[in-house]
Amino acid sequence: YEAMVKLFFETHDFTQTDGQGPDIGPQYRSCIFYNDAEEKAIAEKYISLLNEKGYRVATMLKPAPRFWRAEDYHQQYYEHKGAKPYCHKYTPIF
Repeated sequence: YEAMVKLFFETHDFTQTDGQGPDIGPQYRSCIFYNDAEEKAIAEKYISLLNEKGYRVATMLKPAPRFWRAEDYHQQYYEHKGAKPYCHKYTPIF
């Protein structure tokens, strides 16, 4: 979980509110979902580290709701669309 949280912050703009890149709206918000107190503490640790580095973290932290698998057309999205990820770029921070 910790490696995933770290990679999450290093591959998107966690400072942008209500969107990612040109995609604007609440469905594009940056959010980390946790299943228990240990996962929540890990996410809070990385948010604190980013705040200490001077970032304004817009990522929300919420208990994990029931998981629903996305429709088939959302699976392997970039492979099917032939598109390049326009808002995801790896930036080492930690």
